[in-house]
Amino acid sequence: MTVRLSTDICTTETTYGTVLLDQRNGEYWELNPTGTLVIRTLLEGGDEEDAVDALMAEFDIDRSQAARDVGALTEQLRASGLAA
Repeated sequence: MTVRLSTDICTTETTYGTVLLDQRNGEYWELNPTGTLVIRTLLEGGDEEDAVDALMAEFDIDRSQAARDVGALTEQLRASGLAA
């Protein structure tokens, strides 16, 4: 399943990860390097499976852990209204 950020969300990558700004309410979300890799993969048109593959390639992590991490992040993004 693909994930798209709401049009009211701005992103910027930093030395430490990625910051998301919800322009509707001024809230900031900070993603660590793992979250950054996931969101970058998704924003470049990949789906959750692509993000799992990217995590496995970048970090010493097995598929089940990578899938849980991607699922948790995308669920939080959707629940907060940042993504659809």
